[in-house]
Amino acid sequence: MKTRFLFPNSYKTLGWVLFVPSLILIISSSVFNLSLDDYLTIKVFSIYQETIGEVPGFFTVITNSVSDELLTFGMILGGIFVGFSKLKVEDEMISKIRYESLVWATYLNYGLILFFALFIYGMPYLNVLFYNMFTLLLFFIIRFHYMIYKLNKTNQDD
Repeated sequence: MKTRFLFPNSYKTLGWVLFVPSLILIISSSVFNLSLDDYLTIKVFSIYQETIGEVPGFFTVITNSVSDELLTFGMILGGIFVGFSKLKVEDEMISKIRYESLVWATYLNYGLILFFALFIYGMPYLNVLFYNMFTLLLFFIIRFHYMIYKLNKTNQDD
């Protein structure tokens, strides 16, 4: 069985190291309404920036807090490494579970977007779209690992 598009198994550990702290920090900053703009403020290159009270600009250097960008990178890269790294034993059954989990997560994710598009408006809807960057990976990882757990449990019971 060819698994050309999967990362080596060793990437899964790096993925968990990036994913879990980023997830915890993103959720805690949202729940406790913490501003990440006070941390890691540096000069960065911007293709386009528009700030209230300032003239919009293309290809400029601005001063910006990069903590939210670092958390986004950690969450997305970690999630991709966790979800798409080979297991130690990668067979057709694991591939089937991976595929079905990805399809299931996609349906759930877009179902939730449609639901929220009908019932949430204004700035809270932008929050929904922001969190949507992470939910597809999160749903996939949860379902994939749950199905692997169930498969291992049934194999142990036999």
